[in-house]
Amino acid sequence: MRITVRVIGIGPGGPRQITLEAIDAMADVDAFVVLDKGTAKDDLRQARRDIVDRYAPGRNVIELVDPPRDRHPADYDAEVRRWHEARAELIAAALTDSLTDGGVAAFLVWGDPALYDSTLRIVDDLARRPGLDLDVEVIPGVTSASALTAAHAITANRIGEPIHITTGRRLADTPAGADSNQMVMLDGELAFRQTADADDHIWWGAYLGTDDQVLISGRVGDVADEIAAVRAEARARIGWIMDIYLLRKPSNS
Repeated sequence: MRITVRVIGIGPGGPRQITLEAIDAMADVDAFVVLDKGTAKDDLRQARRDIVDRYAPGRNVIELVDPPRDRHPADYDAEVRRWHEARAELIAAALTDSLTDGGVAAFLVWGDPALYDSTLRIVDDLARRPGLDLDVEVIPGVTSASALTAAHAITANRIGEPIHITTGRRLADTPAGADSNQMVMLDGELAFRQTADADDHIWWGAYLGTDDQVLISGRVGDVADEIAAVRAEARARIGWIMDIYLLRKPSNS
């Protein structure tokens, strides 16, 4: 079966952050694949449905229950690979059952598909499976990193300085000399509270581009506790959180 698979970046949450290219790519999709991650993230699933209703009304939405995942495994890489394989198996069966030869399926990806998202890896797994002949198209999206800097009206780096993009899990492993400007994603434990100096500056944001957007910035020593409290309250109230921050060392000049 030959299928076109479109991996479409939809930005960090605001429906107006979707590009014209993404809207065009949705026009002739036969089925959108959405993974159900549980009741705590019903709003995220509904947000994707709202996007489909707004830009591709009447299209089929295939909702699949996301396979379980160990959040604190002994071997993180091995567990993620196992989880991705289980996802690919589930999606392959759904595509085979729901589409005919020549059909078009799409995944709506938060932010940009190439930046800290697993969808393209899963699509690579799908492409290797017998019986599926995939044409893969990727439509870039607004990243949470660019939405963060725009919301705070700042640049991601100072003149001539590099930018290090990492996760909370790996923040402590940032090489010496690469920590002048760090864009940190997926930090559920707020690792900067253990790694940053009090005089480092942080620009933090959650639910970027949505009605729930919240922004905090300042010296780490001044705002770390505020970020932790606001983050915990928002997550408890909404049921999930998407946040990101830029961490910057003071200038030596």
